[in-house]
Amino acid sequence: MSLSLIKLSKEYQKQCTEMIEEWKIDQEVNKTNHSPWAIFKNDVKNFEFYIANLDDKGTDDGKVPSSTFFLYDDERNRFIGAVNIRHYLNDKLLVSGGHIGDGIRPTERRKGYATLMISMALLECKKIGIDRVLMCCDSDNIGSKKSIINNGGILENIIESDGKKVERYWINLK
Repeated sequence: MSLSLIKLSKEYQKQCTEMIEEWKIDQEVNKTNHSPWAIFKNDVKNFEFYIANLDDKGTDDGKVPSSTFFLYDDERNRFIGAVNIRHYLNDKLLVSGGHIGDGIRPTERRKGYATLMISMALLECKKIGIDRVLMCCDSDNIGSKKSIINNGGILENIIESDGKKVERYWINLK
């Protein structure tokens, strides 16, 4: 299996649309979360707009610059998941968002892809100069917790955010 993190382009419209549609059905049926939020903030049906607005470039509305990547399986010509990397933390992200938001499409979960995708994302973090990465997950999200710990995440604390317990992990990249 040949997996890589790629930036979205027009040639991957079908793969992206299929993944987002599968994910949205799962969110409606199983009430799962929207992580990474970046891939759900715009309508994938307007693909040119979707691509152009996937990454955040500025700091308006309290946002920080971010880069979004997709985990692509070349052999199956399929998107497995997505990861959004925030280039630095503002006050809100420092509390409960972190540097990395990630997710695996429903039919590919529990196969180890999240651990692999995070390890690839950490390499991207190094490229943009992040030495210490904060990752957060809901306390009841066992899969996310395991994938963070498998990548060296050290639990700092557990906080309450929007009525949920959120675990905050740091990963040193030095």
